[in-house]
Amino acid sequence: MTTPHTTASPQAGADRGALLAERLFDSAVGALELFSVYLGTELGLYRALERNGPLTPAELAEHAGIAPRYAREWLEQQAVAGLLEADGGRDAGERRYRLDPAHARVLLHADDPAHVAPFAHLLAGIGGVLPLVAGAYRTGEGVPYGAYGQAFRHGQGRINRPAFTHELPAAWLAALPDVVARLRAAPRPRIADVGCGQGWSTLAVARAFPNAEVEGIDLDEASIAEAREQAERAGLADRIRLTRADAASMAGSGPYDLVLILEALHDFPRPVEALRAVRAALAPGGAVLVADERVADRFTAPGDKVERMMYGWSVTHCLPTQLVEQPSAATGTVLRADVLRAYAAEAGFRRCAVLPVDNDFLRLYRLDG
Repeated sequence: MTTPHTTASPQAGADRGALLAERLFDSAVGALELFSVYLGTELGLYRALERNGPLTPAELAEHAGIAPRYAREWLEQQAVAGLLEADGGRDAGERRYRLDPAHARVLLHADDPAHVAPFAHLLAGIGGVLPLVAGAYRTGEGVPYGAYGQAFRHGQGRINRPAFTHELPAAWLAALPDVVARLRAAPRPRIADVGCGQGWSTLAVARAFPNAEVEGIDLDEASIAEAREQAERAGLADRIRLTRADAASMAGSGPYDLVLILEALHDFPRPVEALRAVRAALAPGGAVLVADERVADRFTAPGDKVERMMYGWSVTHCLPTQLVEQPSAATGTVLRADVLRAYAAEAGFRRCAVLPVDNDFLRLYRLDG
């Protein structure tokens, strides 16, 4: 009699290997299609199709200012991938391509909740520094956030823009009714947005509370510069102060009625120090709203798609950027609820509660000093 291991393992191993090979093949197709989305966004090709389409390759080339041969190849690839529609009854030069309005929501409309095209810019930014990341793995050092470039900044800012624009001032803040009442009633309440990035969340709360003094801070100078540009475009520059600063420097800048830390805490090299400074800057009765990754409560392998994605960001971006500064908590992207609660308790917060807000990627917390 043979054991199950000796009889079943070879065939099972072959099946598992084939499944993994197929999965990596599908991943390669997906990555290449995201790079094509990057080109479509960066070169204004989707915008030209929405404004002027359906277009032939020559017409797209003229409207977008690109070479006709590249226009044809990109259009054919987009149609083969199912991102654009093509009428197949004409030769390559005369064929017309159309952007479906439903797809435009995903690919083009920056404030639409369906807009996930910025994933393409995030991947492009990571792809540009992978050799540096590999080097950091060998030395144990980090890779500066700035090295990931404009593409990553664009992707990170805009992948969160729909949620910050629509969900933050509505469902997220509705989970803090006492804080909202306080902000509405005070003649000049103060709100701080820590790790504000390109400022989409800062703009959202400034619009929601026109009586408030709103401050956004971030360590990345390029992000702050872009946030200032957005505030100018929105006509809110006179009501928003945007500063390049470390969260740990906040202690003396309060008091704030509300502090936001949205999709940022896991990236802080010293999260306890930052939270301690935030707590010191809170007004009596003020609160902190934290939004961070909706990961599993504990490590489980294999994980679901959200867990896989968060670890993917962690190994290629978040952990390397956190290890630039030493000492570092080296949290990575996967900030589990128990770890966040521990950080909050160590920083002196008396309560850290998970808020009843549904979001596929983010979990929301309220911290009370």
